[in-house]
Amino acid sequence: MERHGDVRIDEYYWLNDREDAEVVAYLNAENAYREQAMAPHAPLVDSLFAEMTGRLDPNESSLPVEMDGFWYQSRYEEGKEYPIHVRVPGSETGTEQMVLDINRLAEGKAYCSVASMTMTRDHRRMAYAVDFVSRRQYTLRFRELPTGEEHALEIPDTSGAFAWADDGETFFYATKDPVTLRVDSVWRQSLTNPGDPVRVFHEADEAFSCTVYRGKSKRFIMISTSATNSDEVWYLEAGSPFGEFRCLRPRTHGLEYSASHHGESWWIRSNQGGRTNFALFEASLEAPNEWAEVIAHRSHVLLEGIDLFDEFMVREEREQGLLRIVVRPWNEAAHGPEYVISMPEETYTLYTASNPSTATTVLRYVYTSLTTPATTFDFNMVTRDRVVKKVQKVVGGYDPTRYTTRRLWATSADGTKVPMSWVGPADRQGAVPTLLYGYGAYGITVDPAFSIARLSLLERGMAYAIAHVRGGEYLGREWYEQGRMEHKQNTFSDFIACGDMLRSEGWASQLFAMGGSAGGLLMGAVVNQRPDLWSGVIAAVPFVDVVTTMLDDSIPLTTGEYDEWGNPNDPEAYARMKAYSPYDNVAAQDYPPMLVTTGLHDSQVQYFEPAKWVARLRERRTNSAPLYLYCNMDTGHGGASGRYESYRETAMEYGFLLSLMAK
Repeated sequence: MERHGDVRIDEYYWLNDREDAEVVAYLNAENAYREQAMAPHAPLVDSLFAEMTGRLDPNESSLPVEMDGFWYQSRYEEGKEYPIHVRVPGSETGTEQMVLDINRLAEGKAYCSVASMTMTRDHRRMAYAVDFVSRRQYTLRFRELPTGEEHALEIPDTSGAFAWADDGETFFYATKDPVTLRVDSVWRQSLTNPGDPVRVFHEADEAFSCTVYRGKSKRFIMISTSATNSDEVWYLEAGSPFGEFRCLRPRTHGLEYSASHHGESWWIRSNQGGRTNFALFEASLEAPNEWAEVIAHRSHVLLEGIDLFDEFMVREEREQGLLRIVVRPWNEAAHGPEYVISMPEETYTLYTASNPSTATTVLRYVYTSLTTPATTFDFNMVTRDRVVKKVQKVVGGYDPTRYTTRRLWATSADGTKVPMSWVGPADRQGAVPTLLYGYGAYGITVDPAFSIARLSLLERGMAYAIAHVRGGEYLGREWYEQGRMEHKQNTFSDFIACGDMLRSEGWASQLFAMGGSAGGLLMGAVVNQRPDLWSGVIAAVPFVDVVTTMLDDSIPLTTGEYDEWGNPNDPEAYARMKAYSPYDNVAAQDYPPMLVTTGLHDSQVQYFEPAKWVARLRERRTNSAPLYLYCNMDTGHGGASGRYESYRETAMEYGFLLSLMAK
């Protein structure tokens, strides 16, 4: 392959044809090799799987959520892989009605994922989106809820995004380009008199992807279309589905915004005017393009989102990496000034839960940390009383006093302080084996949350840490900006600095690393740049062939991500990306033990990237440490879909790490 006068040879390019019998045989051989090599550790893997699934409440159920007089709930039944969705009309104690049993839907299927279940305004009819392949291409189906009758109409190859109009007949849905899988169109159709669908929105710009939904107030059907750093919102009265969508504000490069309707206003979160950490604006329905600032931009506080109620506005913010919920009454004379819901730990995760109704003074939110199971609260915004509604159950018991959580800081190559969230033995005496996790892309922040699976590592004396590297938004929007495009190397340097700190300051006796997808790119870069630092690495569904993938505009996600990684059709961007692309930088050096995972049907990172990477590592490295490729032949980017089956891969991954621990 030649571009900009630079020639690259890809000796494993032939692996990119999933329909080729030789390719399938190759992947099956890799699976057989891994299985044979890990056979001595099979009892450990089985034990881990039994531990993880044994901690799950076999009959776990969600909290009931009230919507328009119906109480919706999902639950598991012992021995079943998938949830059962039910509802009770009138009150929480009424007669239960079946909504959807996904176990029946999944019968005979290797994979089953339901993306959405959307009710009409009268809750008599439901649309749901199901994927049996794991390519995130969903088929829409329709059900009459009082009878359970399924309509004959099915709509294949959608994104799963959906919205009903007020009439309960007309609906809107989004579809993907069949080649790139970019969500590019929104359609209108009728259920009982379908005819031909009418395309009401087409996103021609290949950098943008769109979605459709109904806003919380239920008044508007919304279309949102977004690129990495630009947004545009369209809206239509849900009672007039055959009208024309209106644009709230036309797209401008660099202008990001989202809009929520409440009362006679739009409430808009935006970075307009260089407000990097976002501000909140209000605009009237009559003049949606005239924005008045309500919550000013703050250089040290990231405005993450808002939730609107009849008497209160709730916003989620992040300062110095820590989340908080701020409650602001519309009427300060009645309820006083805004206030913050306080949190007890040094590092934690906090988020508002399902709050579909505006006509309530009770806010439901969830609190968790690396040592605290997810705890759901109902918080009275008037009295400020809170009630614990649910605590994540750990079957067999869990003693949080055995572990402690800390926030640590490392110094990156350019002098920047990088935070980590750490959990380990409360009685730690010196260094312990440690797993360091990282992601670092798209502004996504990996917050510290409790994990039932991770207990299997902690109980064996390991510690676990999350490196909050640049590329996420843990320390605000600028933290993201410093970890993308020409600054991407900062992500890798930050992670290496965190690893160095854990080793040099006596926290980690052995240091393992793990990341998936864009975090798999992180793993690929750090094993090339500092292979000596790691005692073992897991790269899950890793994006590792950066230049080749970003040059192929027929591959899903490519054109929409030029503003994340760069466009390699530009010589400068090409050179920058090639300098860190894991596949292009495999060297003749010793590499740590590695487990690389992928899925044959992955639509986000194609399976052939990790397959080629492992092949090249085997060819060029100078040692013979364990190097395994696991390709799930039935799934895609998210792995197995069943509740228990999903833990099989986690058990395999943790078994790999534990097999490398010094005896």
